[in-house]
Amino acid sequence: MSPIPINLATEDELSEATLLRILRDLDRYVVGTPYRRGGFGYLRRTIHGWNSAARSIPFIVLTDLDVCECPASLIADWLTAPQHPNLLFRIAVREVESWLLADTVNLSRFLGVPEREMPSDCDNLADPKAEIIELARRSRIRAIRDGIVPKRGSTAKQGPDYNGLLGLFVRGGWDLKAAAAGSPSLARTICRLTVFNPAWTLP
Repeated sequence: MSPIPINLATEDELSEATLLRILRDLDRYVVGTPYRRGGFGYLRRTIHGWNSAARSIPFIVLTDLDVCECPASLIADWLTAPQHPNLLFRIAVREVESWLLADTVNLSRFLGVPEREMPSDCDNLADPKAEIIELARRSRIRAIRDGIVPKRGSTAKQGPDYNGLLGLFVRGGWDLKAAAAGSPSLARTICRLTVFNPAWTLP
């Protein structure tokens, strides 16, 4: 079967890197244009445009559940028009960081913290991003502490190389199979991308 062309829209750099890694590992897609302009607000404003564009080329939109009650309620709130079959609207529970934390063994090594300190049941963490930052604060690796943890006195919510370092982990050290075993929301996304076929016949 010919590779499936797909465009993607994500909240941020880390979400984009994570989605690109998933698509790369599945080896059945060819990525066209990635759209990323910062935050869920951008995705919410443009979701109807992506839904319309999906008539011509499949689109995958990835956002975080954050404080919303459940994925179904978020989709109903954002997308008031009928969802086109070629629009894959995926939601990380509660944040894409949950999917990284679910690979307990490899992320603990990357962050330089004991595996016993890693959280379990990652999809139910209230603030997975804060969990990663706290783990990094206890890291034995200075580059991890300096890059992921906000500098003392700073108003920033993350360190200066948060996305860069975690993106490096995603592209190289992340075990997708192990992470899917620990994150039901990631497993559902992989399953959907594995069985998806566009609503037209590819040449």
